[in-house]
Amino acid sequence: QVDLVESGGGLVQAGGSLRLSCAASGRTFSSYVMGWFRQAPGKERDIVAAITWSGGTTYYADSVKGRFSISRDNAKKSVYLQMNSLKPEDTAVYFCAAGPRLGDTRGYYDYWGQGTQVTVSS
Repeated sequence: QVDLVESGGGLVQAGGSLRLSCAASGRTFSSYVMGWFRQAPGKERDIVAAITWSGGTTYYADSVKGRFSISRDNAKKSVYLQMNSLKPEDTAVYFCAAGPRLGDTRGYYDYWGQGTQVTVSS
């Protein structure tokens, strides 16, 4: 069992930056792949980025490549999403997720946080 709590969302102007954090509880955090998803109103929940347990492999959606960066600190049981050059289309609720293997769809992930709102104004 892994419990996930996101933080760091908020309102930012286009071109600005935000850093999301996800704190996990549970003894096996370091064995999980961690992902960030986002869901805008009326849209599907889509992958943003993911990272393997060692941090050696990362995945990014095409829409965020070069702007977002995922990282993790297993000692702190945390995963982060640094978001730079934000655009209004990045506005969504951002969810942290944990799963046994790297994947780009919701079905790969077993545990989810409650989400944090990110709003980018133009």
